Amino acid sequence: MSAERYLARVPMAWCPGCGNFSIREALAAALDGLGIPPHRVVLVTGIGQAAKMVHYMEVNGFDGLHGRTLAAAAGVKIANRGLVVIAESGDGDIYGEGGNHLLHNIRRNLDITLIVHDNRVYGLTKGQASPTSELGFKTKVQTFGVISEPLRPLALALALGCGFVAQAFSGYRGHAAEVIARAIRHRGLSLVNMLHPCPSWNRVNTFAWYKENTFRLEGTPRDRLEALRLVLTGERLPLGVLYEEEKPSFEDRHPIIRGEPLALRPLRRPEDLSPLLSELA
Repeated sequence: MSAERYLARVPMAWCPGCGNFSIREALAAALDGLGIPPHRVVLVTGIGQAAKMVHYMEVNGFDGLHGRTLAAAAGVKIANRGLVVIAESGDGDIYGEGGNHLLHNIRRNLDITLIVHDNRVYGLTKGQASPTSELGFKTKVQTFGVISEPLRPLALALALGCGFVAQAFSGYRGHAAEVIARAIRHRGLSLVNMLHPCPSWNRVNTFAWYKENTFRLEGTPRDRLEALRLVLTGERLPLGVLYEEEKPSFEDRHPIIRGEPLALRPLRRPEDLSPLLSELA
């Protein structure tokens, strides 16, 4: 088989040099390496440049509202646990507008792979600072520089008990594909923070900057505290799987959706609700 079967042959609207191109190819390579047929994959996105991914892949797709990517992905997984559900969008969509959904879906631990395109800027809406923009980062809106502390998504996920926390860089496509494949294999919510440049709106965090300021982990840290120290105290950004823990998923714990997927169960004839409705009249 070939990774090409996952790539839609359509015009793409990303800017030349955008890291999204490499992430698309890394995702296709990961799916091909795992041997997952396209009809079993559902790619759910939100709003933003990263969210255009759903239009450029030959898999099932759902394009949702801004910040509601995980909410839609959760609905798909609950309805049909037999599908491979991948939620994919940008740092603004997931960490900004969708921050509340991120917190509670980590708690639920649905079997969803979450890939966040983290370019530290809003690309679709022309360059505003995002939740992960560093202090002092200047934009046409933040003309004096960002004054809010940046969100540290890996530290947040580790602190909340996320069972799989990883980071990759679009400039290392082969390594990124390996990390994505491992995230898909993990049972439970998997977070992959995908670092990548935005050549149009972020002239600070370039390909060269990431190559100078990242390093690949040798193995996986032994525990959550070691992973937190790497994320919070290191001078360079770690690439690889920072933490992995096997634990029951939401589907395994929930008494109703355990077993045969809801979407495949026969529909029962609805009961006559007339007596109940008459009592409320």
